[in-house]
Amino acid sequence: MLATCRRFTAIVLLTTAVACGDVVDVHHPSDDPSPDAVDARAVVGGKADHLFSECHLEHLLLLVNDPQTDADLLIDHDVHHRAARNIDAADRSFRTAEALDEVPYVGPVAFQQLAGAVDPYCSQGDWRSTDTLFSPEPPGNSHVDHVARKINGATRSIDMAMYRISDHRVINALGDATARGVHIRLLFDEANGDHLATEGSTSALLEDLGVDVRYINRPMHHKFAIIDGPRDHLLQASDARFFSGSANMAYAAASIYDENTVFHRRDPSLVLTFQRQFNHLWEHSRNLEWNDGLDYLESLPIEEEMIPHRPTMEVLFTSENFETTHHAHWGPGFRPHPFGEAVVSRLVELIHGADSSIWIASRYLRSRQIAEALLQRHNDEPHLDIRVYLDQAEYIDADAHLEQAEELQNCLDEADGDELRKYRCRERGRLFSYALFEAGVPLRFKTYAYRWHFTYAEQMHHKYMIIDKTLAATGSYNYSNNAEQNSMENVVLYHRHEYPDVVDNFVKNFRQIWQAGQMDHPPQDWMTHKESAQTIDLVFDPIALTWPQLTEFQDLVESRCPMVHTDEFAADPTEYKYCTP
Repeated sequence: MLATCRRFTAIVLLTTAVACGDVVDVHHPSDDPSPDAVDARAVVGGKADHLFSECHLEHLLLLVNDPQTDADLLIDHDVHHRAARNIDAADRSFRTAEALDEVPYVGPVAFQQLAGAVDPYCSQGDWRSTDTLFSPEPPGNSHVDHVARKINGATRSIDMAMYRISDHRVINALGDATARGVHIRLLFDEANGDHLATEGSTSALLEDLGVDVRYINRPMHHKFAIIDGPRDHLLQASDARFFSGSANMAYAAASIYDENTVFHRRDPSLVLTFQRQFNHLWEHSRNLEWNDGLDYLESLPIEEEMIPHRPTMEVLFTSENFETTHHAHWGPGFRPHPFGEAVVSRLVELIHGADSSIWIASRYLRSRQIAEALLQRHNDEPHLDIRVYLDQAEYIDADAHLEQAEELQNCLDEADGDELRKYRCRERGRLFSYALFEAGVPLRFKTYAYRWHFTYAEQMHHKYMIIDKTLAATGSYNYSNNAEQNSMENVVLYHRHEYPDVVDNFVKNFRQIWQAGQMDHPPQDWMTHKESAQTIDLVFDPIALTWPQLTEFQDLVESRCPMVHTDEFAADPTEYKYCTP
């Protein structure tokens, strides 16, 4: 028996060797002599990329890590016998090329043979390609249309985790897919309520179409799908199509709100990371109990050690903040850890690690940790390019800001030293926009109405952060403690050297929304017009306003339009789209 366990530092694609145990050298007398020496190395000086492409390295690791791969299968792929038997005997997964290279008699020849076995996956020319779509877009060009087309191309399976589905284009595409024999699993947040009154619900409609709908006992806020993903073996992840972002499958998300969706092709490690998350939620989900003809399906289990490790491929999940439970009556579920901060702690690290710029576009900014990190960086380095773009619903005036501070202090006093109660006091989802303005942090609001109302709100629904114009962090995660400790969410970190188009597209989008409406109507001209207009629109085309500009606008409306102080307006602002002073 030959035991080996070494650590290497880095290769371009795959780094940080995993811990390893004893590796058995298996040799059959009938085997031909090994073309690799017992300690031959394909990874030389910590690098293997000079011999093999990133695509080949990632796929050959998927091949050897697949639970169904054994020595005979590797030999069938022309891997020499000594290497094939030792890989099989290792009885563990290999997250890095270095770890695989430590196996006795696995050297340059074995790597070349493994690379040849997976070459068909790397000869298609679209390795790790992306399309980034931003809403709003007209019908035909929106993310909803793209999703429907992806669904129409499904041949085997769809795993979707979605907060909202209401657009008929997606619903019809899902029904057409099941009619073709595509198996669809849907983790659907609306089903958490629909299971109480299922008849006539969207969940029932989808199950009637053949979609297996399930729900979890927490808000399921993801917006991702894996099309033709790994059902039987890991290499199926290579041909899967995948998307994720901020946008639900709804008309407003497609054609009214500011949203983002990133579509991926040929990115198996990213697909497997999300497939593992989907499997985890599915395993602890609850049945809608509507269409009895749908069978519960379990797909290939995905363990973290099976997924090739890329040091700059990082996905954050709030599920890390939850433990699984099982209720005697309701069944499986999730329970949050009291102090879980798996996602926000990493976002704060990114803020503190920024060298030149931090740009944030977010529907919410109610995370104390993120707000405090921004304030600290601005205080320590006033010339750092920090910009925060929020939906107008995040606006808070000076008086309300003071009321929040008093409420917080009262809560802390009542906590009487109880650390958990004090923590919950601090994490109640307060608004931080005034604190940012007061500190001098450049801040703008997407403004489209005097008073926010969901029926006409053209929401700024992004949830992204751009660091130094070289990293974009985006997903379903709102910047709030509710997202961190109450909902299932995700954030993908896109680094420029792996996803240059994605980062460039987010930089371009931020520049555009930061100037929203200002090219046609500079804020001062816009305000001057309203000061003398015979009719003041209370709902209008969006414009980016600073805190003082939005405050000035609200004061103007309140002085010229007394009707906004009436009970009738407060009860139903949708009936008042304009006023005549």
